[in-house]
Amino acid sequence: MAYYWKTDLNTSESHQEQHEHQEFHSVNQFLVPSQVSLGFDQLVSEISNKIPLCQTEMEKNTVFVPSAPSGNSRKYSLDETHQIPSNEFTSKSSELSCHQVRKIPVIGFRSSVLPKPENMNKGTSSGDPIGKYHGADDYRFNILASSSTSLDKINSQRELENENHNYHIGFESSIPSMYPSFSTDFMPKEDHKRCRNMDIVERSLMPFEGSSLPRTWENTWPKNRKLTGYSLQLVEVPQGSNKTLASFCDKVKKIRETYHAADINSNSGKIWSTTTAFPYQLFSNTKFNISICIDNSMQVLHFMPYANYLVKDLIAEILHFCTNDQLFPKDHLLSICGYEEFLQNDYSLGSHRVFQKDKSVIQLNLQKNGEVPGKLSRKHEDDHSQFYLNQLLEFMHIWKVSRQCLSTVIKKYDFHLKCLLKTQQNVDDIIEEVKNICSVLGCVETKQITDAVNELNLILQRETENFHENSETSAKGLIEKVASELSRSIYQLINAYCYSFYADFQPLKVPDEIPYVNPGLHSHLSFTVYAVHNIPEIWVHRINFPLEIKSLPRESMLTIRLFGIVCATSNASLLAWTCLPLFPKDKSILGSMLFSMTLENEPPTEMIAPGLWDISLPSPLILQIDFPATEWEYMKLDSEENRNDLEEPPKECLKHIARLSQKQSPLLLSEEKRRYLWFYRFYCNNENCSLPLVLGSAPGWDERTVSEMHTILRRWKFSCPLEALGLLTASFPDQEIRKVAVQQLDNLLNDELLEYLPQLVQAVKFEWNLESPLVQLLLHRSLQSIQIAHRLYWLLKDAQNETYFKSWYQKLLAALQFCSGKALSDELSKEKKLIKILGDIGEKVKSASDPQRQEVLKKEIGRLEEFFQCIKTCHLPLNPAVCVKGVDRDLVQMVPDAITLAKIHRHSGLIGPLKENTIKKWFSQHNHLKEDYEKALRNFFYSCAGWCVVTFILGVCDRHNDNIMLTKSGHMFHIDFGKFLGHAQTFGGIKRDRAPFIFTSEMEYFITEGGKNPQHFQDFVELCCQAYNIVRRHSQLLLNLLEMMLHAGLPELSGIQDLKYVYNNLRPQDTELEATSHFTKKIKESLECFPVKLNNLIHTLAQMTAINPAKSTSPTLPQESCMLNVTRSIQRATILGFSKKTSNLYLIRVTHSNNETSLTEKSFDQFSKLHSQLQKHFASLTLPEFPHWWHLPFTNSDHKRFRDLNHYMEQILNGSYEVANSDCVLSFFLSEPVQQTIEESSLVDLGEKFPDKTPKVQLVISHEDTKLTILVKHMKNIHLPDGSAPSAHVEFYLLPYPSEVRRRKTKSVPKCTDPTYNEIVVYNEVTELRGHVLMLIVKSKTVFVGAINIQLYSVPLNEEKWYPLGNCII
Repeated sequence: MAYYWKTDLNTSESHQEQHEHQEFHSVNQFLVPSQVSLGFDQLVSEISNKIPLCQTEMEKNTVFVPSAPSGNSRKYSLDETHQIPSNEFTSKSSELSCHQVRKIPVIGFRSSVLPKPENMNKGTSSGDPIGKYHGADDYRFNILASSSTSLDKINSQRELENENHNYHIGFESSIPSMYPSFSTDFMPKEDHKRCRNMDIVERSLMPFEGSSLPRTWENTWPKNRKLTGYSLQLVEVPQGSNKTLASFCDKVKKIRETYHAADINSNSGKIWSTTTAFPYQLFSNTKFNISICIDNSMQVLHFMPYANYLVKDLIAEILHFCTNDQLFPKDHLLSICGYEEFLQNDYSLGSHRVFQKDKSVIQLNLQKNGEVPGKLSRKHEDDHSQFYLNQLLEFMHIWKVSRQCLSTVIKKYDFHLKCLLKTQQNVDDIIEEVKNICSVLGCVETKQITDAVNELNLILQRETENFHENSETSAKGLIEKVASELSRSIYQLINAYCYSFYADFQPLKVPDEIPYVNPGLHSHLSFTVYAVHNIPEIWVHRINFPLEIKSLPRESMLTIRLFGIVCATSNASLLAWTCLPLFPKDKSILGSMLFSMTLENEPPTEMIAPGLWDISLPSPLILQIDFPATEWEYMKLDSEENRNDLEEPPKECLKHIARLSQKQSPLLLSEEKRRYLWFYRFYCNNENCSLPLVLGSAPGWDERTVSEMHTILRRWKFSCPLEALGLLTASFPDQEIRKVAVQQLDNLLNDELLEYLPQLVQAVKFEWNLESPLVQLLLHRSLQSIQIAHRLYWLLKDAQNETYFKSWYQKLLAALQFCSGKALSDELSKEKKLIKILGDIGEKVKSASDPQRQEVLKKEIGRLEEFFQCIKTCHLPLNPAVCVKGVDRDLVQMVPDAITLAKIHRHSGLIGPLKENTIKKWFSQHNHLKEDYEKALRNFFYSCAGWCVVTFILGVCDRHNDNIMLTKSGHMFHIDFGKFLGHAQTFGGIKRDRAPFIFTSEMEYFITEGGKNPQHFQDFVELCCQAYNIVRRHSQLLLNLLEMMLHAGLPELSGIQDLKYVYNNLRPQDTELEATSHFTKKIKESLECFPVKLNNLIHTLAQMTAINPAKSTSPTLPQESCMLNVTRSIQRATILGFSKKTSNLYLIRVTHSNNETSLTEKSFDQFSKLHSQLQKHFASLTLPEFPHWWHLPFTNSDHKRFRDLNHYMEQILNGSYEVANSDCVLSFFLSEPVQQTIEESSLVDLGEKFPDKTPKVQLVISHEDTKLTILVKHMKNIHLPDGSAPSAHVEFYLLPYPSEVRRRKTKSVPKCTDPTYNEIVVYNEVTELRGHVLMLIVKSKTVFVGAINIQLYSVPLNEEKWYPLGNCII
């Protein structure tokens, strides 16, 4: 769809408009610098030598600048010419333009620059388009070809030539015209027909890169300044022509200079193992099993130090054992075998993350800490390298193309200008070169250029009139005068381009500063939108906002949208937009500026910031804005108010502030609550509120409010540096607030800061410039730690894929590479190449058909082999401590011995997901020894609890049995986190995830060992609730981290509703008792959710049907059978007696082939079933006779059965090898092992041991103000009078009040002797506990179970306590 603006082409209005332009033009005269030299003359000379008709002219190094005639000299001085007022020309130019009315607005240039319409029509009527080029693509090809043919020769001669030749741009300039003609008649017939229905012609412009704070001085020249010939000297600026860019480069260089390569402390070149605070709860009395290998020695030492043992102390102990020489621990380091990772000597072993993982034996290597830094350290040469951003940014090669094109067209413009001054003919060549100059400079044509071209056309048209040869109005003098104006206008355009966009050249002499105008106290924000270049219609409009400049905050952003009107519907649609800071560098913008516009859709209004769109990168659309010559400079207000005389607020007010503080994020506060919090802002402190909440409740960003915010900021005492993370979100653009936040984060250690790098990289988006404290902090820390530099590099590489802020991240990445030094940069380049190869292989394998994938993979693996042959070694992007030399062809299992729950279900049959014992049976089959099974159960117990809490808080969805994995050692973990924060998949409008999290009855069955140890479930609930409350204490940090990622492009985390979801799951407003009760309800809700099992069943059936029947049997089964046959044979099995739990189970001791023993319990019926199975499987073999019940005598039957069964087992195990090592026999004796001790039949006791059978109830009682809260946690050992399990509930009565008034009741737990409740009972208006008795009665429906009376005044408050239950009510 194309758009255009309808214009009224009334002649009078046209005259008026031209008159306004004439006034505008007369003001904008330009002061001319003197001598000019281009830094790339050799390139220009070689290219220009190919231009016909100008060989002799190009031999000179100086370009001729015309001036007025003086005697016999060929050089003229315009000072001596007789001048004619410019309004005479502009008025006639106006008349001329009135006869060239266009029905369709032309693109880019006005009619004075374009060929005459009648000439164009003539050209098209004959079928030959007028002009040298046919279109943008043709011209771009010619320019690039001409500018690149002699590059090799130029490079070879550059060192021999003087680069600073002098060029006078007196009447030279040139523009590679991408669109030499802009009329539809000029196009080929097909293109002409296609363009009839569009008013904006789509163009693919040559990209130009760069950035700067644009500042031009078009409007600063006095009206009466004399016109003189002048020259312009251009100098190359490798750091870019932009002051902001140069300042950033200088700042980065200063940061790097503070860390010298010779400083071994900051430039060790080693990857240090990350550390945390010592986890006392995890390693209270833990010892590590450590093997020490010593350099140049085959000796291996074994140590078992405590977790709190310092690394340097361990080194001293090692040195004491291995040598008699006098060695110092500080001269040695311990590295982790297989990794390029070193332990930090001043930290304890348990503080290192590598020791916090589950490893049986940790292997370390002792080596000397040489004075020479590691291979990734910065070298001496890095200290002396210069930081030029254009050398590091990937897109800066485009600068060279722009320079070459500009040099070429300047030379051609000069040649045609000399010809014009000699012959007063061929003005079309001059116009063509002016168009070329404008095309190189972003296709921008200024009003001054347009007026000068109009006047030049007008003079040549009037040349046939009668002018006196030597009069002031001679044609030659007028041509020289107008040509000088044209050259000056071109100079202004070059100057504006260099200061508006990134370029590697700029004028040597900067024009005079703009004279500032006193704006007055109540001036409004105003500026003139002059033109949007390269669209059909150029328009001028002055915009005045009813906003006083002094009322605008320092971080004000101006967003400009360009709309087009659809001809058919007259509806306005957004075409392009741009945004810019009004006060960069704390000063207002002055003069004319050029801004690139993006064609992206609607700008993201929620994150408008200076880095959103780089206005200094030339784009197809360029906006020109004229700001008034009024300078405003930001001044800090010192309005420190004395708040020491504040009255003490009411207690209710402080309570309300504390309740509001539980919201944690200002985004979650309503407008009313924000007003309330801001009203009492000076009563807030770090004990009852958080600083982001207080500052986020401010009503606006006016001068007075910001001053109040800064006052609070200066007085605030941070309780923790991480509290400041909330000040780096998009809600706080104020630079002072963000500066204080960074100062707090600077107190974090490198290893601590490493954890929050993803959020800090996102926070860079909302910084005001690249010299901000946050950017400096990241660069400083990257120089101190290779871990930080490495992770920051890959985070910035990933951030470049975002739609917005790409330019900022590119510059920051370039600064990081400069600071890192050559060695680390080269290593990162290798990693980048490795990722590229792996990505290409993955895409090719993915796109191949199933039969061809193996062949494609084999073929592509060769690229990896070539890569490693070339680079030898490469570090892994995810872990820089891992250095690899190649990739194994075999399948790599990232988690060894792991299997999905779905596969376990499929092995259990068609209805495996519905069985209760599936998980327990699988662990029993893979953990035959008592120690292994106990460890697996404990690992499952803790890992399952952790994942229940995590998946609930983060709302992880799409949880089916293929997304849950188990290891044989008992660890459970989740995979595939594509859906989270409650964004569940739906099927027919119904959510597939119906449970709060995944905790099924088969998991409970395994934890409680099939119901044998119900107290394990109570321990599990306690662990989950404890973990849940620990996470809740960090709700503010968690919500701040999520809020900082709102603009990271994650589809599930994009708005306030996603923050609210996590907030509702964390429930920071609840007490720990309330949170415990809430999470217990979620556990029960998950346990009773049958749709989870149904979902697993459907998923399993779908997977089974998708598997080829030939492949339906898992390859792991025969491997397991083979392993059983070889390694799990049994020497003998002996019955020791009856089990202590029940008299119908035999306790059997099993002796393995390695002489290890285990115990198992079997009934006589199970022996009988084993014999039946053996008869079916081995029908052709002779089996021992089974001692059935009819073989028993009438007396001493137990002894006879022991003897017969022992004989039967001996015959089975010593008989046929096939039978003795079959799965039936091995699973019978090795599954479901029990503990070694005969007295205790319970396998694992995860919680408190209960030697007695006394019925008890666990309560937590708290009393605050007038509120009495009772948390009923668990009961144990409760039975009905007949010994069966009750469906118990608890009734409370607060005495001495009437029972019907103070009666409270819990829900009942069906059929359980050890029920879990975690329900809260509340009594209000209880002023004191003395004199009150809490009567607790346990009932199963109406049957009495137990009771107790509790004297409340003697109860320890806020503590868990078990109370015995009596058998009667007192």
